[in-house]
Amino acid sequence: MKRGNWQGRGDWGRADRRRHHNPGRQRERFSHRFERGGPGTSQNEPSPETASQSSPAPELPGFYFDPEKNRYFRLLPGHNNCNPLTREGIQQREQEGRRVRLLEEDEKPRKKSSRAGLNSTILLQKRHLGLVPETSYCRLIHELKVSSMRRHKLEVQSSDSSSPNTDNFKLIVADSACERVFTVNDVEHGGCKYGIMNFKGCSEGSLSVEMCDNLYFTNRKVNSICWASVTHPDSHVLLCLVGIADTPGCVSLLPASLFSNSNPDQPGMLCSFKISTAWSCAWCLNPQADKNFSTGLSRLVIVTDAVTGRRQTYGINSDVLAQQFALRAPVLYNGCRTGEIFSIDLRQRARRGHGWKGVRFYQDSAITSVRILQDDNYLIAADMLGKIKLWDLRMAKAVQQYEGHHNEHAYLPVHVNEQEGLLLAVGQDCYTRLWSLGDGRLLRTIPSPHPAGKDSVPSVVFSSQLGGRRGLPGLLMAVSQDLYYFSYNSDYQEQRGADA
Repeated sequence: MKRGNWQGRGDWGRADRRRHHNPGRQRERFSHRFERGGPGTSQNEPSPETASQSSPAPELPGFYFDPEKNRYFRLLPGHNNCNPLTREGIQQREQEGRRVRLLEEDEKPRKKSSRAGLNSTILLQKRHLGLVPETSYCRLIHELKVSSMRRHKLEVQSSDSSSPNTDNFKLIVADSACERVFTVNDVEHGGCKYGIMNFKGCSEGSLSVEMCDNLYFTNRKVNSICWASVTHPDSHVLLCLVGIADTPGCVSLLPASLFSNSNPDQPGMLCSFKISTAWSCAWCLNPQADKNFSTGLSRLVIVTDAVTGRRQTYGINSDVLAQQFALRAPVLYNGCRTGEIFSIDLRQRARRGHGWKGVRFYQDSAITSVRILQDDNYLIAADMLGKIKLWDLRMAKAVQQYEGHHNEHAYLPVHVNEQEGLLLAVGQDCYTRLWSLGDGRLLRTIPSPHPAGKDSVPSVVFSSQLGGRRGLPGLLMAVSQDLYYFSYNSDYQEQRGADA
């Protein structure tokens, strides 16, 4: 064989290797061929470049595809901060980008409603023509108001203006009139501080917030809070404190007047009960079990008379993470780590064994919150799988599920406002979601004003009269060191826009 033939074959081998080592150049050559409309191709068929843009890139184990740079990057294992690229970091960056985009949409002057063609003018016309029933009209108006809520930052006034709040909010709980909000803040050096914020609203559309004079500090963790009516409605606050080191845990009953220097009289009854490591607490408002409260512990439920100190204990086989009393009867509902939800009728204390358990049903994961509706026939329960269900207590059957909530392992509450027909919950992803209580429709997803993190999960309160009788309807959100108000009233928004 001639030498020239060997050289030609060697050149073909090198060219073949170049083609294998340069797939991008070969893709460009094929793409130009398709763009020119080569033989056997149709002008309507998309080019490979268009197809690659419309279809997601295939997932390769150990690699991450960046759509902006249009290439793959290798993922490094572990959670080492020196690693420039990890799957957790990529997910966090994508979530932060989504949060920023949603915040920009919320900042627009006119936010579109969640449903096409939904506006107050059309609804009012249909109502006058008899095309929309009264119940449907009210529900659609609430949906329209929720989609129109806008964020306003509140300035918290304090008698000591030289020391602004520099500690992150952990929890806020409003009293029944929504005039006062009990706050718990994490302290930088460990422990927490707690106090009361007073809200005042007026018919002109303004909302003022004033922090109480006295703040109390503790090196223990606050697990649960509820307002208590000892001498008058919402006269006290019940706190479950977890012990640390040599300091045992306890349940404290604190008078609300204790947090104000303006009251020279005695603060009222101040009690501390030796109940350690309580996960949850609830106060009974039914006169048949007057001044009784409950605490949920590990494998135990304790019902205590706040005046006499008398206790009734109920042994169970799980941790009780959530509790609430019914209004019309002295019945306590409990949510457990095993997913079990059961009731205890305090009028049947003489029963022994497990015969005292009334209604019993289960969800698939640990229960984080239970809420009884006003007619005592329905209960809302949330668990650590992100499932929120509405249960009919008469049939012990789930009749509604609210989709979209995000929770994997956190202790997160749910909030119900029956007057407005709304259900609210803050997810582990730091998004606040609002559903229609009746049909389970997700009405609004509100991103957090601060970057998401396990130490910056918002705590919220929704009220039809935030600030008392002359108060304003809306959502109160405490996150990081800031306090925000989402107005449920367009007049407030228009006035704030004019003032700005």
